[in-house]
Amino acid sequence: MDTTMETVQQCPGCGAEVRTDRRFTAWCAACDWNVDPRGSDERHGALERLRRGLALRNGERLLAEVMSGATLKPQGDAATVLAYTLSLAVHGTTVALLVTGVLLAVLGWGTAAPLLGGVLLLLAWLLRPRFGELPDDLPVLHRADAPQLFAMIDEVADVAGTAGVHAVVVSDEVNASVTTYGIRQRRLLDIGLGLWAILTPQQRIALIGHELGHYAGGDTRRGLITGNALRSLGIWHFMLQRVPSPTIGEMFLNAVYFLPRCAVLGLLMLLDRLTLRAAQRGEYLADAAAARAGSTEAAVGLMDRLLVADSAEAALLRESNAGQMRRAGDKSYLEKWRGLWERLAAQIESIPESEIERQRRASELRGHTVDATHPPTHLRRACLLTGEPLTALVVPDEARLAAVADELAAPRERLARRIVKDGRREGR
Repeated sequence: MDTTMETVQQCPGCGAEVRTDRRFTAWCAACDWNVDPRGSDERHGALERLRRGLALRNGERLLAEVMSGATLKPQGDAATVLAYTLSLAVHGTTVALLVTGVLLAVLGWGTAAPLLGGVLLLLAWLLRPRFGELPDDLPVLHRADAPQLFAMIDEVADVAGTAGVHAVVVSDEVNASVTTYGIRQRRLLDIGLGLWAILTPQQRIALIGHELGHYAGGDTRRGLITGNALRSLGIWHFMLQRVPSPTIGEMFLNAVYFLPRCAVLGLLMLLDRLTLRAAQRGEYLADAAAARAGSTEAAVGLMDRLLVADSAEAALLRESNAGQMRRAGDKSYLEKWRGLWERLAAQIESIPESEIERQRRASELRGHTVDATHPPTHLRRACLLTGEPLTALVVPDEARLAAVADELAAPRERLARRIVKDGRREGR
């Protein structure tokens, strides 16, 4: 720790000496005083809290399986079959709305029929399945644009037991993800430079391994059928929400919506429950793919980086705000994009180990999770540390790392310029 940034105080809980970087929360490693001053996050709604509670319970059961010596494998059980059946029923409702809307609009049974048909067609359009598409506001790389990056991805894919991707989109997010796009459901890897920049080369391999592991793990929630069914039910739930502080007319509307709202919420909770265990199993399998590709050490290091994602987000926001605070006619801000990603990496690298440890302990107390479908981060970390540590099966040499950096240079510059000039955009 930089002694110029160090503060020393006595712990009010146990009296131990507390040495802390003044930039971060003062806490006591001996008794956990002030380890989590923020406490549990109560900003989530009832449905989100329920999902997170299920995530914790399922995550603990799966971890217990691993620690007992069981090997996790993708599962296709009765719950998965029932989830597909329910998903098809949800899509069948959308088809029924479409057909009924067309009949009412075309045949026109009664004077109000065309209008009602138009409403049903609009509703069916909102609920239609989405096939995904390539973003038009972010850099998109294809195999010919970045041959070394795709070769590295292919090598990791072999280790993960799956195929590579058709395209890579580069964003400024402190995150990464995989999805599909188009009717042919081509594979897409999203690399967020806010996360990529703060990782070591092997942690980047682990990151790619984790994301590609989702393809191999058979996560039904990411599939076209179930994923779109969850989305459709989410739209129904939004449209049928109770109107707060209603007028007399809105009170009547709330009463009419009550039973449909309960039915939709029940279906949403049931489909959540049917798919959540498979989704969490998929996360553990993806973590295992990350460890095989990049090493256990790199996969665990990736987890620690995710714990300080908020610090990376804050650093990017400061860079953005600095670019926005300029005088009229002052063009000097245009050069502030240079070195942005390097500055971000340096700021995260300067976070002392004591703060990383505090975040680990706080995440366990708070049940920190990436989202409601992920097992809590501390359980994922414990799962990775169970058994013998794995060595990396993919170790890119310096020449490939340099080539990949060159292939990402243009997207890095484009996104750094956009952050400084136009500010950060919210997640897509």
